[in-house]
Amino acid sequence: MKIGELAKLSGIQSATIRFYEKKGLLDAPNRSGSNYRLYGKQDFEKLRFIKHCRQHGMGLSDIRLLLVYKDNPQSGCALANSIVKKHIANVREQIESLTRLEGVLEELLDCGRKKPGRGILESLNNGGQLL
Repeated sequence: MKIGELAKLSGIQSATIRFYEKKGLLDAPNRSGSNYRLYGKQDFEKLRFIKHCRQHGMGLSDIRLLLVYKDNPQSGCALANSIVKKHIANVREQIESLTRLEGVLEELLDCGRKKPGRGILESLNNGGQLL
């Protein structure tokens, strides 16, 4: 299939597919006589794997390592486990950060209730310091 067909089937834009090729996540595809990129089922499966990893917030370098593991599962789980553990730690940090942000926003709402129409704006004007 051509890149447009792969993009439609996978839900990933053609430019992103070309970017993944450039970064080495996808192999360079075969070319037609008209120089169109030609992809197969294996390319689609790899692209779907990359998409799922990206949806879970994984970076390209970790995805590249997971692809190596995926192609060589006999190498053991240590590499995959270390990537997933790192990702879990990142998710926990994000949760903590979002929880703190939620608290600050709740305080801003309280500030707005105490000084309707001015409390939130004054707080944000003062660098987020609650008055």
